[in-house]
Amino acid sequence: MKEYNKEELISKYKEYLMPTVHTSFSEPLCLERGEGEFLYDVDGNRYLDFYTGIMVVISGHCNAKVTEAVSDQIQKIQHSTSFFINRPVVELAEKLAKITPGKLKQSFFVNSGSEAVEGAINLAQIYTKNNTVIGLQHGYHGRTVLTKALTAISAWRQGATNISDIRYTTSAYCYRCPFNATPENCDVVCANYLNEVIQTQTSGEIACVVAEPIQGVGGLITPPKDYFKILTEITKRYGGLLVIDEVQTGFGRTGGKMFAIEHYGVEPDIMTMAKGLANGFAIGAFISEQEIASCFEGPSVSTFGGNPVSAAAAVANIEYIEENDILTNSERMGAILKEKLLQLKEKYSIIGDVRGRGLYWGLELVKDKKTKEPAWEEAERMTQLCKDEGLIIGQSGSWFHVLRLGPALNITEDRIEEGIEMLDLAFSRLK
Repeated sequence: MKEYNKEELISKYKEYLMPTVHTSFSEPLCLERGEGEFLYDVDGNRYLDFYTGIMVVISGHCNAKVTEAVSDQIQKIQHSTSFFINRPVVELAEKLAKITPGKLKQSFFVNSGSEAVEGAINLAQIYTKNNTVIGLQHGYHGRTVLTKALTAISAWRQGATNISDIRYTTSAYCYRCPFNATPENCDVVCANYLNEVIQTQTSGEIACVVAEPIQGVGGLITPPKDYFKILTEITKRYGGLLVIDEVQTGFGRTGGKMFAIEHYGVEPDIMTMAKGLANGFAIGAFISEQEIASCFEGPSVSTFGGNPVSAAAAVANIEYIEENDILTNSERMGAILKEKLLQLKEKYSIIGDVRGRGLYWGLELVKDKKTKEPAWEEAERMTQLCKDEGLIIGQSGSWFHVLRLGPALNITEDRIEEGIEMLDLAFSRLK
């Protein structure tokens, strides 16, 4: 394979990829390889990765167990389509039935989170014989026409989103509560508002409510403990299914549990997943109770869904999580990371809020803590300053003003300390 220097790669990238394919930083980062918690660019510079390819590489770059499983499988069969049965996809489906909450049992494999959410909605509509879908404000679910329409962040809704049967209810954005309430006195009005949405904007019957346990692209919006219990009760009252989007939060990201929704004590009717499922290999899935799955007997097919190589990677990745007690590590390291981030909040007035769970955290930057004006320019500058220090983080939020942190779940305390030191230095250089 031909070698390219950084300038050649950037030039060819701009020439042959569409401009909508967004890159980070003032000068795009050209990666050569990854190892564990580190990335290396073509010039040999090393970066501590606190973004993990948008919450994907949860077990570390080029994880040995996953790599070995992929290497073994790729020499046996690389592709078969869902018309034929292969061992890795059967093993993965059985594994998901065992580790997912409640009665979730039967899976459908696709290529991405967007497809998984779209498939879950289609299944809910067939089962309930209703079309109306309700999403959450500040939610993000993908880049297909349907999932883009369900997304409630203007920056991610470019182009046609003219799907008529989608409504939106309020998310639990406590820092910017649309009801001007506080968690101490609000009676979780944001969750109860779903009842009014259904009564005033629908026929009174719905197919499903689709929600992320923590809204990642929306800015790490983390609901209070009773939010999903109320949301579930209202959803069921009107004949709908609860579809939980675990694309970014699944497989231990929030610490202590395999899936984020488990922290809230509710059981989804359908759940979607992707990203961290196979530690970087392209795969997505939606899983439902058997009764719900049985309402749709096809025909349906996914050409690349259930690819044996990706499925083998996913099985190995889940086994790695289980064998190395990664859920406990994510919870323990997450508590350390939270404490360090709260200390930075006390030190720097630009940090208006710190929120998240496990190893999934957001720092909301504001120009003034009273007005809460989003500091999106400063957030963009911070990602660059962190990169200059050797730390990779992301941006999120409806105004791109939230710093998003999500290191690998097997990270050590020493690496967290190292990352916090870099983050601290970057804040000190922010003008």
